[in-house]
Amino acid sequence: MTHATHEVTNQVPPLEGHDVSADPALLDGLRRGGAEWAEPELRALGVLAGTPHVQDLGRLANAHPPVLHTHDRYGHRVDEVEFHPAWHELMGTAVANGLHAAPWRDDRPGAHVARAAKFFVWSQAEAGHGCPISMTYAAVPALRRTPALAERFEPLLASREYDFGLRAPDTKRGLIAGMSMTEKQGGSDVRSNTTRAVPQGDHYLLTGHKWFTSAPMSDLFLTLAQAPGGLSCFVLPRVLPDGTRNAMFLQRLKDKLGNKSNASAELEYDGAVGWLVGEEGRGVRTIIEMVNTTRLDCVIGSASGMRLGLTQATHHAAHRKAFGAYLVDQPAMRNVLADLAVESEAATTVALWLAGNRSRLGLAVSKYWVCKRAPAHAAEALECLGGNGYIEDSGMPRLFRESPLMSIWEGSGNVAALDALRAMGRSPEAVEEFFGELDAARGADRRLDAAVDGLKGELTDLGDLEVRARRLVERMALALQGALLVRFGHPAVADAFCASRLSGDWGAAFGTLPRGVDFGAIVERGLPKP
Repeated sequence: MTHATHEVTNQVPPLEGHDVSADPALLDGLRRGGAEWAEPELRALGVLAGTPHVQDLGRLANAHPPVLHTHDRYGHRVDEVEFHPAWHELMGTAVANGLHAAPWRDDRPGAHVARAAKFFVWSQAEAGHGCPISMTYAAVPALRRTPALAERFEPLLASREYDFGLRAPDTKRGLIAGMSMTEKQGGSDVRSNTTRAVPQGDHYLLTGHKWFTSAPMSDLFLTLAQAPGGLSCFVLPRVLPDGTRNAMFLQRLKDKLGNKSNASAELEYDGAVGWLVGEEGRGVRTIIEMVNTTRLDCVIGSASGMRLGLTQATHHAAHRKAFGAYLVDQPAMRNVLADLAVESEAATTVALWLAGNRSRLGLAVSKYWVCKRAPAHAAEALECLGGNGYIEDSGMPRLFRESPLMSIWEGSGNVAALDALRAMGRSPEAVEEFFGELDAARGADRRLDAAVDGLKGELTDLGDLEVRARRLVERMALALQGALLVRFGHPAVADAFCASRLSGDWGAAFGTLPRGVDFGAIVERGLPKP
């Protein structure tokens, strides 16, 4: 018989049974984007995401990562990846709720904003399966470069039926798409790719390798290869129309820092069949449609992770006592929580705005900055739970391991910052549009006005732009977030953001907001709601 040595007190109850979508910044962005019609669907998904069952699905999908089977018991090559049932249930819910390509065939106003809000909410249940969902969403604009391919595959990519398994795409009820770009020798420098594509009638035969292919059990992949006319984009099915497997061979799965539920593979093509998307020699231009759309999801995913970290931190602080008072009522902790909330709301506001506006330059600078902020935010949120946050059972280590991914995926920091500079150089109208958004808030806050004026002055200096790239893009991202918060955000959040991020009354760590901030109003917005 086990004897109790003490009574367990002052332990925080599990964060479950709450509405994940009860997020003021998220709901404001949804309505502002013309998608108020989707609020009942979003709220239903938010309630589902907060249930113990779905939270357990997220745990199981990561505790039992995918397993690669290269051969069957008889020695035949199969190249299949086995996932835990939790993964399939998460995927099925995501597809049924239209988080993948469904908005491309939905003519209701704000369809893409509604999808972004749902992606934001459901990613807080489990982030890894968002990768194939995101790539399926992003495949459609690239495939539209070749209308015949879009006509063939788009209805199935947009289908709300999740139909897992390797079969010919035309025989399935729904499709998932992936992307396979980088190679060993080049990484982000895709123009150095060596995979060859040889014309063969109405298709091409591809031979070479890919260093990162995420979600390798997808039905279709957009990939890059060197054709006679130069680097080109192709779509490759895992299974050919006659039911035979395409010559795509999985070599191994990556052992990643986080994102454990999702498989990322190295693969080789040995005469794999693919169809040209767009024009020969215009592969980067074609696939950039997919890249930019997945970059949007990088911003949404980072914002989602910040909201999850904030929710966990505020929930803990509201239920944990130390030195005679609840943590949430203690000034030092209130500053930390408010600072985390300001960062979270700024990220959420710009993510929903981008989903509806598709600002090329706004997306470039936000991809750099919002994704760059996620790891620091996750670390501070984890620390709010103290030693309990460092334990796997809390879920915070999983969030922390996931947090650097969005800043690496689709171009890490320097790539993202330099892309923003290139976008300004190639598209003066994009710069004009960007500053039009900033000027729309002119006169509402003197600190924002000063930051925008300083930014304009810095852009007149064209010297050493690459050396200054990160600093310049950071200032652009902060000015955009500030302008959106001043125009649309809660006054206390906008004031704290402008005082700290734009005016410099801030320290180097979270929890250093200045005196005079309305801590109570900001923290209240971060608390989970039943």
